[in-house]
Amino acid sequence: MLRENLALVEEKIERACHRAGRSRSEITLVAVTKVFPAEAIHAAWALGVRDFGENYVQEFEAKYADVSMLEGARFHLIGHLQSNKSRLAAEMFGTIQTVDTAKLARRLNDAGKPLEVMIEVKLSEEDAKHGTAPEEIASLVEAIRGCSNLRLAGLMTMPPWSDIAEESRPYFARLRELAVKHGLGGLSMGMSHDFEAAIEEGATHIRVGTALFGRRTKN
Repeated sequence: MLRENLALVEEKIERACHRAGRSRSEITLVAVTKVFPAEAIHAAWALGVRDFGENYVQEFEAKYADVSMLEGARFHLIGHLQSNKSRLAAEMFGTIQTVDTAKLARRLNDAGKPLEVMIEVKLSEEDAKHGTAPEEIASLVEAIRGCSNLRLAGLMTMPPWSDIAEESRPYFARLRELAVKHGLGGLSMGMSHDFEAAIEEGATHIRVGTALFGRRTKN
């Protein structure tokens, strides 16, 4: 099933790239393995997937020993990170996509490991969403660029949930505008239900879980 799902996702990525006049090589598929066991990461890796996204530091800690030796595998933290877990996160992840304060950036920098980071931007009014406000991006960019161990790759956002992909498009377009304004190239946006619209609006990283692994259920 995973092989077939991956093929379908790849077809959709190719079609979206064609519509947008972009190359498939511009898009990083981040397979979201939250709530799935280490075996799911192994299975996806065997099919050629190399980038994996996890939401929770402690959940990934339980899997890390089983997957850390997979050659070429890159692990992205895509969930909210509390600063008191920054050192552990820095040990396990190569990319932290959810930096939203200068304090967190400094904590990650102090871990002493080279890290790629993205700034999470809150474009939704939903209380449950995290991220820095658009007007605070400039100061956070400056803070991150003052951290010698951090490499700023771009911006990340999560629109309000909707089953209708087109309702996400204005948020994707807004994130792209903010990236251009601040001279940033990376855009992490789009999930299983709306990644085609995200690609059309300039996404460089899409975070896909359900379309690959099915619905997540906790025991």
